[in-house]
Amino acid sequence: MASRLLKTLSILVILSFVSSREDGSFVFNGFRGTNLSLDGFASVAPDGLLVLTNRSLHEEGHAFHPKPFKFKSDTAPGTARSFSTTFVFAIIPKYSFIRGLGLVFVVSPTTDFSTALPNQYLGLFNFSDNGNATNHVLGIELDNSQNAEFQDINNNHVGIDVNSLQSANSTPAGYYDDSTGAFQNLTLASGVPMQIWVDYDGGDMRLSVTMAPVPTPKPSKPLLSSTIDLSSVVTDLMYVGFSSANGISLTTHCVLGWSFKMNGMAEPLDYAQLPPLPRLDSKHKLQKLAIWLPLVSCAFALLAVATVVWLVKRRNKYAELLEDWEQEYGPHRFSYKELFRATKGFKDKTLLGSGGFGRVYQGVLPSTNVEVAVKRVSHESRQGIKEFVAEIVSIGQLRHRNVVQLLGYCRRKGELLLVYDYMPNGSLDSFLYHETRPALSWAQRFRIIKGVAAGLLYLHQDWEQIVVHRDIKASNVLLDSELNGRLGDFGLARLYDHGTDAHTTHIMGTMGYLAPELAKTGKATTKTDVFAFGAFLLEVACGRRPVDPSAEGQQVLLLDWVLENWKRGTLLATGDPRLAGDIFPVGEMETVLKLGLLCSHPSPDARPTMRQVMHFLDGDSAMPDLPPAYTRIGILSLIQKDGFDDYTMSSSSSVSHMFELSGGR
Repeated sequence: MASRLLKTLSILVILSFVSSREDGSFVFNGFRGTNLSLDGFASVAPDGLLVLTNRSLHEEGHAFHPKPFKFKSDTAPGTARSFSTTFVFAIIPKYSFIRGLGLVFVVSPTTDFSTALPNQYLGLFNFSDNGNATNHVLGIELDNSQNAEFQDINNNHVGIDVNSLQSANSTPAGYYDDSTGAFQNLTLASGVPMQIWVDYDGGDMRLSVTMAPVPTPKPSKPLLSSTIDLSSVVTDLMYVGFSSANGISLTTHCVLGWSFKMNGMAEPLDYAQLPPLPRLDSKHKLQKLAIWLPLVSCAFALLAVATVVWLVKRRNKYAELLEDWEQEYGPHRFSYKELFRATKGFKDKTLLGSGGFGRVYQGVLPSTNVEVAVKRVSHESRQGIKEFVAEIVSIGQLRHRNVVQLLGYCRRKGELLLVYDYMPNGSLDSFLYHETRPALSWAQRFRIIKGVAAGLLYLHQDWEQIVVHRDIKASNVLLDSELNGRLGDFGLARLYDHGTDAHTTHIMGTMGYLAPELAKTGKATTKTDVFAFGAFLLEVACGRRPVDPSAEGQQVLLLDWVLENWKRGTLLATGDPRLAGDIFPVGEMETVLKLGLLCSHPSPDARPTMRQVMHFLDGDSAMPDLPPAYTRIGILSLIQKDGFDDYTMSSSSSVSHMFELSGGR
C-alpha cells in the first residue's frame, strides 16, 4: 500500500512540472522529470533548471522536445500551421563586462547539429551551410554579440532567423510598457529571468515576438512582427528546442520553463513552480571556512617548511607578471603554467615559426583540449603596457570568419604571450615561397585575397571601433583546414573610435609594406593598412616579396617592377611563374595587379577604402584607370631609419644595401 502511494505521489510531482497532450502541446514548469533530447553541454539540474552552457570556453548545447510536431496543414496542403510558444530564460555571465554570445529558440527538421560551430554560430550552422535554404530552420535569436559577418545591429538584440544567422528582422532587446506605450530596454545578459512569447499565424503568415521581464504580463504590442511565409521553410515534421554557445566568455545560458502549442495559444507558465537560478553563496562558504580553518592551520604549518623550497622552484619556473588592474580581464588572462603545459614547455618540436616579432608555438590547452597558437614577443621596452593589454582584450572581442580570433594573453618577466586560434595550414607565405609546399592555384589565391579584404573591411569599418592592423603581409595571413585566408597576429594593432583621428605612435611594421607617409606623420591609419594590403596583393599575384635585396636593378622593389611593366603593357608578365599551366580568368589577375598598384599609391587620398576594394574584387564596380602621373616611387628612399623601433627594420639583413639601391628614384 505504501509503495503504491509513493508511486502515485511521484507521478503527481512529475505532472506538476510536465503536461503533455496529444493535441500537439506541452507545458514544462521546470524540467525535472522531462524527457528532453540533450547534447553538447546541455543538462537538467536536480532542481529542474535546463542549462545549455555552463561557463566553459567554446562550448555549445542543444535541448529539444524528443518528438517532432506536424507543422504542415492537412486542410491546406503545403502551408504552414499556426503555433505558439513561450519560455523563461536567463543569461548569467561570470564577468559583467563580457556578455557572452546568446541562445536561440529553434524549429528544425533534425536534432543533429554535430557539424555546427560554437562562437558566433550559436551551435546552429557553420561556415559552409549558414544561409542554405536546405537547412529548413527557423530561429528566434537572443544575441549578446555584434557580428558584422551577420550584419548584427548591436550586441543586445532579438532577431528572427530563417536558415541563417543573418536575421530577417531584428531589434534591440526590450518591451513596450502597456501603461505608457514607452519602449523599455532590457539587457539579455543581466542574469535575471525574462520571458519570450513567439506566435505564428499561419493564415496571415505573421510571426510575432514579444518579451518582458518576469513576472510582467505579456505586453499587448510585440517587440518584433514580420510577415513571413514559413511554408517553404518548415517540413511536415519539425522539432522544437533551444541552441546556445559560448566563445571565450564564461556564461551560463539556461531555460527555467517552456510551453508550446500547435494551432492555438501556448498555456501560461506557473512562475511559482519555476526552478531558482544558480547563486554563489559566498557567505555560507566563508562561514564553513571560518570553522575549519583553525583546525587545519596547524597541519599546514607543519608542511610549510617542507614545501617552501619546492614552491620557490616552481615560482621561478612559472613566474609571471600579474598586476591588480589585470584582474578585471578574467578569462582573457591565461596562466603561464597553462601555456607552458599546452606547448610542452615551448619545445622546438612545437615551434610553428619565428620572425622579427617573436616565435609561435602550437599547443593544446589542457583544460579544454582546444588547439591554439601561442606567440611569444618582448614587451620590456613597450610603453603604456596597461593600455596595450586593454587593447589586446578588446581585440579578443573581434568575430569574423576571416580574422583569426585572439583568445587572450599572458605576461611573464620581459615577454608577452598572445594566444590565438590554431590554423592547421599555417601561413600563406609558406605556400608562396617554400618549394616543399604545393603551389596554390589562382582560384585559391583569389579566394584568399577576397577573404583577407573582407576581414580588413570588418576591422576598418564594420566593427564598433576602428582597428588598424599595422602588419598586413603574407606571413600574417593564416590558412584554415579549407585554405580560407584569415588575417592574424594583432600584436601591433591599434584601436580608435570612429570619427576620431589616429594617434601618433612608434613606426612599426615590416619593410616593403610601410606607407611613405608614416615617416612624416607617425600615424598608423586605415590608409597605411590599405598601402600594406596593396603590397600584399602584388606579393600573392607575383609570388615575390615586396623587397628582394638579392634581385637586380628595378626588380629589388616589387612595386616599382610591376609599375614599369604596367607602363610597358606587360602587366600580366609579372604573374607568379608557378601559375603557368593554370587556366583561370586573366581579368581577375589583371584586376588584382592594378588594385595592388592603386592601393600602394604614394598619396593616401588616392587609395581606395576597403569597401571600395571589395566592390572591385566582387566585380560590382569597375576598376578606375591608374593615374598617368603614377610613377616609380622608390618607397625605401622616402623612409628614414630615424623614428623606427630597432626591430622594425629586421625584415632583412641588408637594410642599408636596400636604402642605397632605392635612393634617388
